[in-house]
Amino acid sequence: MKFMLALAFVLPGLHLAAQTQVSAPDPWKALAFLEGTWEAKAQGSGGAAASGAYTFRRELGGHILARHSTTQAGCKAPDSFDCEHGDLLYVYADMPGQPLKAIYFDNEGHVIHYDVSTPTATTVMFLSDPATPGPQFRLVYEKKDSLMFGKFQMHMPGQTDWKSYLEWSGSKK
Repeated sequence: MKFMLALAFVLPGLHLAAQTQVSAPDPWKALAFLEGTWEAKAQGSGGAAASGAYTFRRELGGHILARHSTTQAGCKAPDSFDCEHGDLLYVYADMPGQPLKAIYFDNEGHVIHYDVSTPTATTVMFLSDPATPGPQFRLVYEKKDSLMFGKFQMHMPGQTDWKSYLEWSGSKK
């Protein structure tokens, strides 16, 4: 995003206007490592395993980063594991110059609002509001070499530990 800063110089008998462009930091640059389609070999709670893929891509003229997930056909897992799971995650700038936010939707009717942070150059953390009733949620992506690792965790009220509900990893397709 570019802002224009106009400086007026007034000299006796001469008026000059100079314009300087000042660039605000690009909030999307820190998330660029996520972009693309990634394999996901998942390990759920209770040992359930499944595989799928997810794609992060810029949409709506570059104003959002969208993640679309799919589960591959032939998923074999215990009955308690939802092989037909689908979800969407939209990362957006609520206001220019403010930290990014995200919203998650899935086919089970869950909706989670997240604050977005990038603790390292290859890690992004999505953290739900701890003041919301019920558990707090944390979604983390970390790229190590050519692999992307992810985990979805819950923090129950009154507890100090984060418990992983689902963890996955995979390479870029």
